[in-house]
Amino acid sequence: MTPDILFSLNGKTAVVTGGATGIGRMAAEALVRAGVRVLIASRKGEACEAVAEQLNALDADGSAEGFAGDVGSEEGVDALAKAVADRTDRLDILMNNAGITWGAPLGQYPFAAWEKVNAVNVAGLFHLTQKLMPMLIASGTTEDPARVVNVGSVMGEVPMGDGAYAYSASKAAVLHLSKILAKELAGHHVTVNALAPGPFVSRMTAFATGDEVLREKVGADVPLGRVGRDEDIAGCMLFLCGRGGAYVTGAVIPVSGGINVMTAPNIFASAME
Repeated sequence: MTPDILFSLNGKTAVVTGGATGIGRMAAEALVRAGVRVLIASRKGEACEAVAEQLNALDADGSAEGFAGDVGSEEGVDALAKAVADRTDRLDILMNNAGITWGAPLGQYPFAAWEKVNAVNVAGLFHLTQKLMPMLIASGTTEDPARVVNVGSVMGEVPMGDGAYAYSASKAAVLHLSKILAKELAGHHVTVNALAPGPFVSRMTAFATGDEVLREKVGADVPLGRVGRDEDIAGCMLFLCGRGGAYVTGAVIPVSGGINVMTAPNIFASAME
């Protein structure tokens, strides 16, 4: 089978939440280039519209539409699901990428942060998936299932707080929830997989990746020696959403440059010297 068949997504329709910046923006461009009609939603509708305009100027096989959508409340999820249904009667791909974080030292971490972070990162993700599930089920087949891709984090895989306790816990929940949904939806011809990214350039990580000097410092602490690039996300999305990923569900793809397998030093190293 040729690469163009494996990775082409011509004619499919996708929703990408949080698609105006960062990993969502990277994924949206990859999908548009692969022939997908991509509906981009985030709290900042104008930013989504601007990104859609940029993507449509690529003269790619796909297209993009941007509009406001907030998954931080039940009302917001309902409104977003309606906005999607108003635009399409078909949905092949859902990328749950919208997410927020909150940082504070241990001992000073506020109670309110847990509710706010988990409302977007976990509850919003779950309820939007639930609302859009009928459309996904309708488009999935044995040979070509519908796809859900949830964005977790390497911080949800390894015991790493870094002052973002609610975020780390919420991303661990995303990874586990992805496996639960994969199990329950396989019989409906819907795959559910998750990405567990390490450091990428985004608005959320601007404090640490905002310029080249900072990026090099962060990358030096990654086993593979760099921060993530656009193509790292693009490759994962084309695999998971294309024919190559049709037989994969319940997977967590560690797009973290090896952080997910970092362990303590060899405990016998000193004795062997």
